[in-house]
Amino acid sequence: VNSPETPIFQKSKFLYGLPQSKSVIREKNCAVLVEGQMDFLMSWQDGLKNVVATSGTALTSDQLTLLKRASAEQLILSFDSDVAGQNATERSIDLASAQDFLIKVLVVKGGKDPADIVRSQPGLIAQLVDQALLAMDYYFNSYLNQNILKGNTNIFQKKKNLRLILSKIKIIGSPIERSSWLKALAVRSGIEENI
Repeated sequence: VNSPETPIFQKSKFLYGLPQSKSVIREKNCAVLVEGQMDFLMSWQDGLKNVVATSGTALTSDQLTLLKRASAEQLILSFDSDVAGQNATERSIDLASAQDFLIKVLVVKGGKDPADIVRSQPGLIAQLVDQALLAMDYYFNSYLNQNILKGNTNIFQKKKNLRLILSKIKIIGSPIERSSWLKALAVRSGIEENI
């Protein structure tokens, strides 16, 4: 039961559904992380067997350690698309990047969470997981929209968004991956890499 935290039940130290999903996570080397228990249950019922839930809490280092032990090198985040879910997605990307996970984000149009998707379109969740965006592409799409790239916004906003993306690149654990994303940012933004 998703009750408040107690000395016995500490949501930040476990992942809902991990015992059921551990063998498939190990086999696929990938875990799909959802926010709620119903998201887990509906996704599992729809055939997505490498899914676990954070039980509505923010992702923690303890939970990432559990996923590392389950041999997950790749995380696919599928949190709610409301403001709280987007903030949780960004915090989770930052935390998991620092621990050298390959992170992708499942982007769903129309504000649906995984349970809603399964209810309305059975079988679609697995397709969306296959189409998940790399975390930095998610940031590029979020903060380098067409208005900014075409100069239809003020220079202050462009600078602010580029700094935000740079701060995300900075925390990536792998220097090779950081260098690759810096090059991609230069191409995408039209600003030279050395600047």
